[in-house]
Amino acid sequence: MADEEKVEQKEEKLENIKELGNVEIPRPDERIQVIPIIGQIEGHNLLSPQTKATKYEHVIPQLIGMERDDRVEGLLIILNTVGGDVEAGLAIAEMINSLSKPTVSLVIGGGHSIGVPLATSARYSFISPTATMIVHPIRMTGMVIGVPQTFEYFNKMQKRIIDFVVRTSRVDKESLQNMMLQTDELLNDMGTILIGQQAVESGIINEVGGIKDALSKLYSLIDEQKQNAQAQKQP
Repeated sequence: MADEEKVEQKEEKLENIKELGNVEIPRPDERIQVIPIIGQIEGHNLLSPQTKATKYEHVIPQLIGMERDDRVEGLLIILNTVGGDVEAGLAIAEMINSLSKPTVSLVIGGGHSIGVPLATSARYSFISPTATMIVHPIRMTGMVIGVPQTFEYFNKMQKRIIDFVVRTSRVDKESLQNMMLQTDELLNDMGTILIGQQAVESGIINEVGGIKDALSKLYSLIDEQKQNAQAQKQP
């Protein structure tokens, strides 16, 4: 029986490496949970096996499980993404933002495209000094039908992203739109590259820092939430 359990554990670890890039999945019996969002955000269409991706159908059940489990007190989101599926990324961002548990995000390599709202979805956000964020208008791959309805769809999608980032950060709408429409920083594209402190100065990210800072802030938010809950219980 022991041998069978060892085989099952080994198979589970191999499956975790294959699907999530982790040997161990963070369990919902830990005080702090960690969600890595790495590579491209995969949505309804499958990416190639050679592409490193975060699958939204994996992240969403994890978030629901963390919200339901009373043993989970806080969530740390680690971001190093080039973007990806807009609908899937925005769905994950909305779910993170709606959690009742304290959340902190940390951009460690890049938080590009839909990675911007994913970074701002947490209650407090950090970026490492050398990490970058690219703010640009949405792009669409594949065939595009040249009719007014297509433009209206793009316009509404862009508005959803802008409204979310403005709602969840300190950046104002006009500044964000101007950053998206810059034409002198990206080759053959529009947008703005923000490195470390620049992302903080723009109002998108709260603070420059690393793992130590992010965890310290998360513990602080957890303690603050507990104190507020106790204060509300007192007559």
